[in-house]
Amino acid sequence: QVQLVESGGGLVQAGGSLSLICTASGGTFSNFIGGWFRQAPGKDREFVAAISRRGIDTSYADSAKGRFTISRDNAKNTVSLHMSSLKPEDTAVYYCAADRSVFMYTIVNNRNEYDYWGQGTQVTVSS
Repeated sequence: QVQLVESGGGLVQAGGSLSLICTASGGTFSNFIGGWFRQAPGKDREFVAAISRRGIDTSYADSAKGRFTISRDNAKNTVSLHMSSLKPEDTAVYYCAADRSVFMYTIVNNRNEYDYWGQGTQVTVSS
């Protein structure tokens, strides 16, 4: 059973930056695709970014392109999301997710494909 714990959320002013880190335990993290999702009040949980097992391939939601960067360190069992040029509409609870995969270069954007989830961390962007 894989456990995921997010950290790094908080309050930031619009235009600022914030980095989230997800630390995994209980499994070989390099066997998992890593993903970040977010959920704002009253809205569905939406895809933000994903990274393949080797960290070579990445995918971003249109809202994140050019502002967010996903990365991973399999030796440390972490996947990170660096967010810059933050906007008030980025305010949400951000969730880390992991999808067990046999494919080294596959990326998954669909939240229903992910097997494990963290508890979430709040990101609030003030205007």
